[in-house]
Amino acid sequence: MSKVLLTGFGPWAGSTNNPAESVARALDGEEIAGATVHSFVAPSTFADMIPSVSAQIDELRPEIVISMGEFGGRPGLTVERLAQNYLDAPRYAMGDPAGARPQRAIADDGPAAYYATLPIRAMVLAMRGAGVPADISDTAATFGCNLLMYGVLHHIAMRGLPIRAGWIHLPALPQTAALDENLGMPSMHVETQVSGLRAGIAAALQHEVDVDSVVRSSFQL
Repeated sequence: MSKVLLTGFGPWAGSTNNPAESVARALDGEEIAGATVHSFVAPSTFADMIPSVSAQIDELRPEIVISMGEFGGRPGLTVERLAQNYLDAPRYAMGDPAGARPQRAIADDGPAAYYATLPIRAMVLAMRGAGVPADISDTAATFGCNLLMYGVLHHIAMRGLPIRAGWIHLPALPQTAALDENLGMPSMHVETQVSGLRAGIAAALQHEVDVDSVVRSSFQL
């Protein structure tokens, strides 16, 4: 049976939860479209996240890798189109749990960007078909999520692995949006996010080539 590597992060920046961890744990071991999901909660330190996920890839040799992270303020699941070869932590006035705030290229020998190798249109349409708000995003920003997305795609490319990979950003959980400092923030229950990921994973497995369909959007990301 083929394998899916699904990665998430634990809480960041003083938060007590991260939907990426919750969704990863909920889907761990589940069989979707003939593949078994293997979940991994990656370390949040910049120095460790790429090596740790790369080791999981080398051990599991999955068919696809889907990584996830929280993007507070976005109203739905967003499937990323590309990752940039840059980490700009000072821009966000926030470091990793070790206090690191690098501002540098991710890979000196790497291209300016990598496109996701997942069928992003098919995935978004499947998520919407499951009743879960979803869209395509054209920017994964230049913080930890972009770092790991780029690092995974670079690892796969440099080794010529027959593995497709990409990133999904998740909205905040309701308990995060309920905090005084976050009032008005869009949120989504973890059960809904799990349903969206389940549909997206199935679509990724079923479509080696993306569908030639228009995915309409009411906003730009």
